[in-house]
Amino acid sequence: MKKNTTVLISGASIGGPALAYWLTRYGFQVTVVEKAPELRSGGQAIDFKGKAHLDLLERMGILDEVRRRRTKGEDQEFVDAKGRRIALYPNSFTGGDLEIQRGELALIMYERTKDACEYVFGDSITSLTETASGVHATFERGAPRTFDLVVGADGIHSNVRRLAFGPEADYVKHLGHYYGMAQIKETFAPMGQLYNEPGRLIAAGGNKAPAFFVFAAEALTYNRYDMEEQKEIIAGHYAGMGWRTSEIIAAIRRSDDVYLDSISKVTMDRYTKGRVALIGDAGYGNTLAGFGSGLAFVAGYVLAGELALAGGDHQAAFRRYDEIMLAHVKGTETSRAGRFLAPLTKRGIWLRNLLFRKQFLLNSMQKAGNKMAESVELADYPALMAAGRRA
Repeated sequence: MKKNTTVLISGASIGGPALAYWLTRYGFQVTVVEKAPELRSGGQAIDFKGKAHLDLLERMGILDEVRRRRTKGEDQEFVDAKGRRIALYPNSFTGGDLEIQRGELALIMYERTKDACEYVFGDSITSLTETASGVHATFERGAPRTFDLVVGADGIHSNVRRLAFGPEADYVKHLGHYYGMAQIKETFAPMGQLYNEPGRLIAAGGNKAPAFFVFAAEALTYNRYDMEEQKEIIAGHYAGMGWRTSEIIAAIRRSDDVYLDSISKVTMDRYTKGRVALIGDAGYGNTLAGFGSGLAFVAGYVLAGELALAGGDHQAAFRRYDEIMLAHVKGTETSRAGRFLAPLTKRGIWLRNLLFRKQFLLNSMQKAGNKMAESVELADYPALMAAGRRA
């Protein structure tokens, strides 16, 4: 008889619904709580790399739909202050095998899971109290409830991690840069263009791509839910920058979809504690490293599969989940997107651009990224369940 059948998941972006898909397939009762009032549309393009990721999408029955909604994956160019090309930034460098807008993927996952589990939007967990038989959760808006297990799929600034493991500062390291995105109506160029000055990058143009920013800064204090404050922070850090920066900043001030966050890295020696587990960026985020969504999908598949194989025995399942994911995450920890996209010196910018003019260097970096994406071997949990045995 299966135990621990009720699961609360915090976060309805990517990892949460992926986990919910597999848990409900194995007979668990799932509730997903999301702080935002509705699914967030738009967002950056995310990609899946290698056979393991594509096989997982196929096992979930969404590979064809993801392909149908995929982005075109256009090349971009680094330009100088006069708009002249310095180097081509090929989509193959960042796009992986399959690229899709974050909001589109979130919608696909929501559509696949909404009838099998409970979604609660516009609410957030305020406390978690573990007992011998479950976890008592209180919420900002809803009535208190008790669940057998709780999973944080709520990003680098995870609320569940803070409540169950400890303060964010104990696990999250700021890497010296911030990044931002803004949906703007203006098309500044047919091809996406990126412009650098030391410690700053700004990008705009291309097919429906958001304006994009990366800038060096010490840790900032601001309200992550106050869009107007974020606009002012971005504008302040780009004051006096050349190229078409002033035009892009003006467009951002008119935008109703702006996002700003730190480029940070989460480091933990385990992703489970008691009856609580973390998946995706909540446990091993590395901003803009290019592995986040793929890792979240893998983590949801592994955690649900191990719980199902263990008959809901969370202690056994969590041990296996920690083992598998700690080994897989190891290969993704060295990426430093901020330093790469917004080097601090003119020489650093020149060296970065040189990389894109030397095909053999570019190929080497791409091969390394693909190798990391393929570093996990996924057990066929549905087949193992059908056969009644463990991996």
